[in-house]
Amino acid sequence: MTRPRILIVGAGFAGFHAARTLSRLARDRAEVTVLNPTDYFLYTPLLPEVAAGILDPRRITVSLTATLPGVRLLIGEAVHTDLTGRRVHYVTPDGQDSQVGYDQLIIAVGSVNKLLPIPGVAEVAHGFRGIPEAVYLRDHLVQQIELAAASDDPRQRAARCTFVVVGGGYTGTEVTAHGQRYTRTVAERTRGLDSQAPRWLLLDVADRLLPELDPRLSRAAERILRGRGVEIRMGVSVTEAAPDGIRLSTGEHVATHSLIWCVGARPDPLIDDLGLPTERGRLVVDEYLTVPGHPEILACGDAAAVPDRTRPGQPTAMTAQHAVRQGRLAAANLAASYEHRRRRPYRHHDLGFVVDLAGGQAAANPLGLPMSGPAAKMLTRVYHLSALPAGRTRVALDWLIDPLLGRQTVHLGLLPPQAVPLDTATPELPAHTTTR
Repeated sequence: MTRPRILIVGAGFAGFHAARTLSRLARDRAEVTVLNPTDYFLYTPLLPEVAAGILDPRRITVSLTATLPGVRLLIGEAVHTDLTGRRVHYVTPDGQDSQVGYDQLIIAVGSVNKLLPIPGVAEVAHGFRGIPEAVYLRDHLVQQIELAAASDDPRQRAARCTFVVVGGGYTGTEVTAHGQRYTRTVAERTRGLDSQAPRWLLLDVADRLLPELDPRLSRAAERILRGRGVEIRMGVSVTEAAPDGIRLSTGEHVATHSLIWCVGARPDPLIDDLGLPTERGRLVVDEYLTVPGHPEILACGDAAAVPDRTRPGQPTAMTAQHAVRQGRLAAANLAASYEHRRRRPYRHHDLGFVVDLAGGQAAANPLGLPMSGPAAKMLTRVYHLSALPAGRTRVALDWLIDPLLGRQTVHLGLLPPQAVPLDTATPELPAHTTTR
C-alpha cells in the first residue's frame, strides 16, 4: 500500500520540531516532506549577536538534511493551498512554479514583519527577522560610523551616529543592547570621530519596556540600557520617516540614517490565502491543533490561534517556547492516528523568558523568579545552548573567543539595502505588539 503523505509547510521553530518528531515516530509509516524557503532552521533568538559581530551567521543555522533523517526536503516559498485537491503550490528559488500533494498537512509558516500605515517606514526602515537583515545591520552600523568619521559636517556626523530602534519588546531591546555596545567599539577604533559618540534611541508606544515581563525585570533592563546612554522613549512612536530622519509623535525631528523596525509580527500571508476562519490573523484550530472541518490539516506556531488552556478565551502567545511544543504535539497527534492512540490537547505553562542585554548583563524570570545581572546572563546562555538543536560547541567557542580576541569591525558590503526590504507584510492599523 502507498504510504500516506505528510507535508509540513515551514521549518521555523514549530515546523522543524514537528518534522524532527515525525522523523522519529512516523517515518516508517508515512512519507514526510518539509517545504521551506531555505535548507536550514534558523535559531532566531541569537540574531542580535550576529548583528553585533559576536557570532558567525552559520552558527545559528541548523541543516535540515543533516538533522531530519528520512524526511524529504523541498526548497521553495508556498504561495497557494488547494484544499480540495490537497496540493500546495510553491515557487522554487529560481522562480519556477511547482506543486506537491499531501494526505495530511501541518501548517507552520510562521510570521512576517508587521507594518503600520506610517509614511516612509516601508521605504526607509529595515526589519530584523532573518540572517540577511542581521548581516545587513552589522555592515550598516560599521558603515555609518565610518561615514561619520569621513564627514566635516557636524550635523551629518551626528545623524550618521544616531540609531533608532522602534519596538521595546524582546527583539528591539536586544538589538538595542547589542547594537549600542557594538557601535561604541567601532567608534573607539575609528579615527576622526573625536567626541562624537554613537546615540541610540529605543521607542515604543507601551508604558514600559518589555511589557511581557515582570515589571521588576522591565525596570532592571531599562536601568542597564539607560546607564549605557540609551535614550528610552516610552509612549512615543514614529509618525513619518525619510532617508535623512524621522518625526516622532512628540513633534520632534530626529536626524538619522538608521531606522530599525522591531514592532512585532503578523502571520504569514499564506494564512489569508487559505480562506479558512482566523483569529487575529492566525488560523483557528482546536486544542488538538486541528483545523475545524479539516481533520487532515493541523497548524501550529505563529500561524495558529491555539487555545491557551492556562488563559481561557485567549490564544497562546507568538513565542518560540509555544511554537516548539506545538510542533512536537502536532507531530505526536498525527503519529497517534496511525497507531489508533488518543490525541493529546495542547497545554503549556510558560517556563519563563530570558533577555540578553549584551556584555555581562541579562534579565530573566525562570519559573517566575526575577533575575538580572551576570547570573541572568549565565542562565541566558545556558538556555540558548540547551535550546539549539545543533552547533552548540561552535556557539560556545565564539562566546569564549569574543572577549579574548575582540570583534572584527569591517564593512563587507554583502547586501544592498534593497535586498532586505521591510514591506513583506500588509500594513495594519496602529497597535502595540511585541513578540519573540
